[in-house]
Amino acid sequence: MKVKDVMSHDVRLVTPNDTVETAARLMAELDVGILPIGENDRLVGIVTDRDITIRAAASGKSPTETTVREVMSPGVKYVFEDESTQEAARKMADLQVRRLPVLNRAKRLVGIVSLGDLAVREVSVKPMAHAIRNVSQPAETHAH
Repeated sequence: MKVKDVMSHDVRLVTPNDTVETAARLMAELDVGILPIGENDRLVGIVTDRDITIRAAASGKSPTETTVREVMSPGVKYVFEDESTQEAARKMADLQVRRLPVLNRAKRLVGIVSLGDLAVREVSVKPMAHAIRNVSQPAETHAH
C-alpha cells in the first residue's frame, strides 16, 4: 500500500512570519498537532504543538509577538506519496516522529501521514510495531 492511499489530503499551512498564536489557533481549529510551514511555494519546516509548548510557552515568550520561525523545526523530514506505508513506518521509527509531511516527486506538499493513518490501514504488523516502539523511546537528542 502507498502513502497516498492512507494520508490526510486536507493540509493547511502557516508561514514563518505568522505568530505562534495564529499557529496554535489553527491547530485547535483543525484538531491537529502539526502544521507545515510554507514560504515562497516551498516547505521550509514544521511546527508542532510540542514546539509551541517547549520553545514558546515554557520559555515565557508572548504568543502574539513570537513568530513561527522562532519555534519551528527546520530541516523537514518527509515521505513521498508513492512510497510504501512500510517505508513511512520505518522512517517514523528511525526519526522518532508520529507524523510526516507527504510530498509528490516535484517536492510539493500533498498531505500529512500519521502513525494513526498507518495503523488503521496497515496490513503488515511488524513495521507498525517497530515504528510505535521506536517513537515511544526517549530520544537521545530532541529535534523538536
